Amino acid sequence: MLSALADPVRLKIVAELARSGGIVCGQFDVPVGMSTLSHHLKVLREAGVLRVTPQGSYRTHELRREEMERRFPGVLDSVMRAIGSDPPPA
Repeated sequence: MLSALADPVRLKIVAELARSGGIVCGQFDVPVGMSTLSHHLKVLREAGVLRVTPQGSYRTHELRREEMERRFPGVLDSVMRAIGSDPPPA
């Protein structure tokens, strides 16, 4: 998980998800193209950081907050504080 969070773009994605709760793929505010964004989302998904929920023709991305907290207590909050973002709500 920490390896997945080591990239600045992925940290920005996680911070956006922490603030919003869920984002449709094309609505992330990151400085990369769609193919690179897809790669970053795949890395985060495979690391167990986010889940993807199909909703019609869209896919919503959400943090796996509860699962991460059970596996790595306090890590997500610490990462959010370190990058100057509010920790996600409990």
